[in-house]
Amino acid sequence: MSVKTDAPFYTEAELDALEATDPVAAVRIAREQLLLQKQLAQSVGVAAGELPTIDQLQAVIAEVRQILARDGGDIEFVGFEEHTLTVRLKGSCSGCPRAPLDLKHVVEEMVRRRYPQIIAVRNVF
Repeated sequence: MSVKTDAPFYTEAELDALEATDPVAAVRIAREQLLLQKQLAQSVGVAAGELPTIDQLQAVIAEVRQILARDGGDIEFVGFEEHTLTVRLKGSCSGCPRAPLDLKHVVEEMVRRRYPQIIAVRNVF
């Protein structure tokens, strides 16, 4: 199954604000987001307790890159050590006030959903 990686990621607060101005779009986006979450949950991960390989993490980062690229952003794999994934947000994401939210709600969400053994995702500059 191929995972759709161009679906929007919105927080509940953002969806609520959108619903006030455009309820049809809010419902459509919420459905797409839910579908993506289900697809990610079904995608292949590693066995519980077993850490992912660098190649597996780089594959997830490649999917995240496609999402961030929609707004001119980019992401680079820096390293993986002691259950912590280190990345570097680049492009439009570098210095963007929304970058911490994207790191938490896009990058960390996708990585931890597939590999729950990862306890943290951090950005280095």
